[in-house]
Amino acid sequence: MAVDLSMSVLVVDDYNTMIRIIRNLLKQLGFENIDDASDGSAALDKMRGKKYGLVISDWNMEPMTGYDLLKEVRADPNLATTPFIMITAESKTENVIAAKKAGVNNYIVKPFNAATLKTKIEAVFPDMATA
Repeated sequence: MAVDLSMSVLVVDDYNTMIRIIRNLLKQLGFENIDDASDGSAALDKMRGKKYGLVISDWNMEPMTGYDLLKEVRADPNLATTPFIMITAESKTENVIAAKKAGVNNYIVKPFNAATLKTKIEAVFPDMATA
């Protein structure tokens, strides 16, 4: 499946600056339909009301973390297949393993650039036409 640049992407982060950075990187890659949420529970509400083609979520947030969001998404039959990329400032092996076990599609360690984001998205959608 090639990546549809018009699909809805949900960016979840508790820092507005990070949301802005990720939004700008996604726009550089050609994505146009980008929503955001400030934590996992807000993201879950949005996901239950709208179909997203990709979720890019920070790990460390309050009150619901990205890891908890991932587990909720995978447990919900209506959301379980949504592609999910986790972003974190920590590259702890146990976090990567926990995220993989919980069903994350890919994992990005901060800081990152558009090229890294593109590579990670392409890995989630292997048939993506390169921009």
